[in-house]
Amino acid sequence: MARGRLITIEGLDGAGKSTLADALQRELAAGGQRVELLREPGGVEVSERIRALVKDPALSVAARAEALLYAAARAQLVEERLRPLLGAGAFVLLDRFIDSSLAYQGAGRALGVDEVRAINLFATGLLVPDRTLLLRISPAAGRARAQDRALAPDRLELEGEDFFATVAAAYDELARAEPQRIRVIDAAQTPEQVLHDALAALEDLLASAQSPG
Repeated sequence: MARGRLITIEGLDGAGKSTLADALQRELAAGGQRVELLREPGGVEVSERIRALVKDPALSVAARAEALLYAAARAQLVEERLRPLLGAGAFVLLDRFIDSSLAYQGAGRALGVDEVRAINLFATGLLVPDRTLLLRISPAAGRARAQDRALAPDRLELEGEDFFATVAAAYDELARAEPQRIRVIDAAQTPEQVLHDALAALEDLLASAQSPG
């Protein structure tokens, strides 16, 4: 059986990652593809418990502890869900992955992108996405959308404008460094156009999955 494909969706809060993930799941499933949709941090019980910790606005979490908690949640998800699903030939849509830690903790928390990459490569056993869809949106627009959801902000969402500007710049730098893997999509477009652009960015992966052998 052919190995599945890992497709990650990245971007600032409010960029529309969950909306795109849901739409992609419907589209790929309608085409006969086995699709699993997961989120980070989370997806399995251990990781969901870590999610509650790192997002709790009542907690003060040191930057290094934060980076390690995200890596730990990721390690469990890879071991328990991602590798078995990919081994079974599934397409896995994952809302955030290592690039989030590189942008938020490596750059935003100033821990160093290379340093955070090292702990995450260890955590994931060198698992790399087949394709990453980066939804680009300005920090101000992302924050406005997040506020429209009328949900209480989590611990990271309470950070200031400078933090999110740094994260956005880090995402852009990651995309410049790996243009084949990371495809940038304008998140200010309509959800329908974002989905269209995402499917275009996945066309080669979908074609290879459908070809015999």
